Amino acid sequence: MAPRSDPFFAQPTLTVARALLGDRLVHEHPTDGRLVGRIVETEAYTQDDPAFHGWNLYDPETDTLRREGRAADLFSAPGLGYVYLIYGIHWLLNVVTEPEDTGGAVLIRAVEPLEGTERMRARRGADRREVALTNGPGKLAEAFDVDDDYHQEPLTQSPLYFEEADRAAPIGTSSRIGLSKGVEREWRFFLEDSPYVSPATPSAEKQ
Repeated sequence: MAPRSDPFFAQPTLTVARALLGDRLVHEHPTDGRLVGRIVETEAYTQDDPAFHGWNLYDPETDTLRREGRAADLFSAPGLGYVYLIYGIHWLLNVVTEPEDTGGAVLIRAVEPLEGTERMRARRGADRREVALTNGPGKLAEAFDVDDDYHQEPLTQSPLYFEEADRAAPIGTSSRIGLSKGVEREWRFFLEDSPYVSPATPSAEKQ
């Protein structure tokens, strides 16, 4: 199976977020060997979305883009990593989407461990059940040893990439997790039959 290529990530963000479900996240780790997980949950973010990190950088009235701060990297070439720290603790893995100069990204929220499970457990904690190793974006980044080193790095080649795979499961949708803006957008996508989907409550259900 081949890695997903730049043209794949240049598609509309919601298309990519759905298409990545069932694909494999692969990290050819320098010491741990292959770490592989089946993607079971994603979230989409676009430049006209108030929950998007760079939503105020693009002015649709003047068609101008301010390239300021880290969020400007969300307007970079498709297929690059956008990795950021949340709560000062957890790294979250996103992949940039849309053609360059159009803002978009897909957050990888959860995967099902396929290879390297014991090495993931060693990094996450020996007492972790397999279902809890990677069922959240911070958890999977820790298990896969993904951090700031992969920010703005191509995610279309080794060592960290997405491998195309068949998907034979229905897709569910909901509002995204942990948001106070853009709550009405049902841009969280997940494999309905997977126990590895994150257990967090969608934002719209908290209102």
